[in-house]
Parts: sequence; C-alpha cells; structure tokens
Amino acid sequence: MTPVTEALPALKLTERINRIEPSATMVVVAEADKLRQQGIDVVDFGAGEPHFSTPQHVKDAAVAAIQNNFSKYTAVCGTPELRDAIVRRHAADFQSGYKREESMASVGGKHALFNAVQVLVDHGDEVILPVPYWVSFKDIVRYAGGNCVLLQSDERQGFRVTAEMIERLVTPRTKMIILNSPSNPSGAVMSPKDLKAVVKFAAERGIWVLSDECYVYLNYTGEQFSVGSLREYHERMLVIGSLSKTYAMTGWRLGYALGPAAVIAAMQKLQSQSTSNPTSIVQKAAVAALNGPQQCVEEMRLEYIKLRDHVVKGLRSIPGVQCTLPEGAFYAYPNISSFFGRGGIKSASDVAGRLLREAHVATVPGEGFGTREHIRVSYATSVTELDRGLERMRKFLAAL
Repeated sequence: MTPVTEALPALKLTERINRIEPSATMVVVAEADKLRQQGIDVVDFGAGEPHFSTPQHVKDAAVAAIQNNFSKYTAVCGTPELRDAIVRRHAADFQSGYKREESMASVGGKHALFNAVQVLVDHGDEVILPVPYWVSFKDIVRYAGGNCVLLQSDERQGFRVTAEMIERLVTPRTKMIILNSPSNPSGAVMSPKDLKAVVKFAAERGIWVLSDECYVYLNYTGEQFSVGSLREYHERMLVIGSLSKTYAMTGWRLGYALGPAAVIAAMQKLQSQSTSNPTSIVQKAAVAALNGPQQCVEEMRLEYIKLRDHVVKGLRSIPGVQCTLPEGAFYAYPNISSFFGRGGIKSASDVAGRLLREAHVATVPGEGFGTREHIRVSYATSVTELDRGLERMRKFLAAL
C-alpha cells in the first residue's frame, strides 16, 4: 500500500523575525554578485567597505597567531590583552578613561549594537533615531520590541542633527537615543557641542545614549571627537566601535563596546548564548592594529578626502543630480528625485535597480536608510572606478 502523506502545516515563523527586513546593503551586494557570476562587469558603489588592504603588521599578527596555535576558545568578551588594547587606544585618542571591565569585544560592530539594544530596549520603549539612518538600526530596535521615533534631518543643512532637534522628540517613553557621527549613509557629522548637549540632557532624564562610532576616525571637519570623552556621563552611554573601517578589516569581524560594567556584563551574557568569543586569531590581529603604528589610519583618512571631493564633483556635474558635501565616512548621498516620473521611474529603488541591471553600477536605494529621494554611493574605491561608474550613471540618467 502507498502510505498516506498528510499535508504539512504551513510554515509559521515567529512574530519577532517578521518585524524586520533583510539588510538593504546586503541585498545589493548579493544582486551585484549574481551579475558578476554571469560575467558582467559591475562597478561597485554599493558595498560599505574600504578598498585598502589590511595593514601588513596586522596580517603578520594573524599569521603568527596561527603558527603559535592560538586557536582555542577565549573569554566570551575577548582576551584581557584585547580589552586592554581597546581601552588604551580609546583613551589615547579621546581621553575616555574606560576600564577593562567596561569593555568587550564582539563579532563586528553590528554584533555589539545588537547586543546593546537587546539588553537595554524592551517592548514599547521608544528609541529616537535620526533620518537618514544606517539600515540595521531600525530593524535591530524593532527586533527588541522597541518603537523607533524618527527624526527628520534637513538635506539643505547637510543632514546635520542638533541637540534641540533631538530634545523635541523626547517623551516619557524614550529609552534610548541612537547617534551615528559621522553618519552612514549621509556622511553628516554632529558638532562636539551638540553631542555634549545630547549626552547631558539624556543623562539628566535617565535616557541611554548609544553612539555608533564606526566612522569616528573618518571625520573630515578637523574636530575628531567621541562622546566617550565625557567621563561624567559614562553611566548613561554606550560607545560602539569597530576595526572594520578604521583598519580596513571588514571581513575580519571585530567590534567592541564601551560602557557601564553592569551593561557590559549583560551584553556578555547574551553573547555567551549566541556566538561566544570573537575568533581567537582575529583578536591577536586586533591587538596589533590597536597597539601598533597608527599612521595607516591617517593615510587612509586623507585619501578618502580626495576621493570624496572627486565623487561629489562628478555627481554634481550630472544634470538633475544634487549632492551635499559629506563631512565624514566614505559615502555620498545624492538626491535623484528629479528623475522621478521619467521612464517609469517612481522611487530611489527604481533608480538603483535599473542602474544595476542596465548600467551595471551598484548603489543602495535610500528607502533602506529612511528616505526615498536618494541613493547611497560608496566612494571607497579607486579614482578609475569612480570615473567609470560616474560615466555609466551619467549616460543612464541622461537617457531617461
């Protein structure tokens, strides 16, 4: 007899996973990879990672770790050597004064952000989030059950966010304020005065400040600043950092958090039940990056300034494209709304999608960052690649 097979029940996923969407940047990377696998030449302005190679002394430290069999589990939060290197580097650059127990290492800055939000934001809590925002902020908050209160910035003012703008959105349910300066995707930089004001009024109201400082070393204003330097407010803030952009170590996956010892301990507890420690070999490389010569960081920063000026000039030369001058990070965020209504174009997603499929230029649509009039262009590439991509964009947009 043929066995009777009962119909399987429909797949039902959890409510919390259905609250979030896939990362918009990762979607673009995947689509661009598909085209490359078909033999298509794609100019990649989508990926948010340096085009520089990891510094040689960092690579040498990783090789030495392998040869010395440093391949066992470490403490969940990283080795004491790494945690000390994190706090020493931050103190040397920003006069912050954190202790070892106020630091932890994680599998990238995104992992540290996820851990922080999960242990501090509960169901119904409000989190103030400036727009445009990095693609993962909103979904990480929503996964925790929090509600994002979006702060619209003004493109005419370079997307800058002030303390007064943030304070107007505070309610009794505000649990956290997320800051990202320099910003991904806009490259906007908050002034030290405004950052200090936000931290001060947040602390006075018992509100957490989470400062994503992934691009803190890629600040082109001449006023390098971390809220971690505000020692008197350490008990109400978390600083999230990453080696990815600073030392061209994106694929190595090493981030960190600095904050009150009790919060760091809670984040460690969560991490102990997810990934445990960051890769042991990467930890040795990270120590070399943090303790070693820092000239490479400044050299990359100066090169990014040249690339920024080049890409902004190129984008502004395309009829119909408007672009503010970013003050940090390595992204331009041009406004392409003048093309809406042409050739069936209705949104930034339409522009980015057709740029990829027809012009073979990868960009990220602004919808993933909270705006519908922009695309994000990463200029972390060579001048030659910038010029190739800009010319393709010019021809495509002119034909609409």
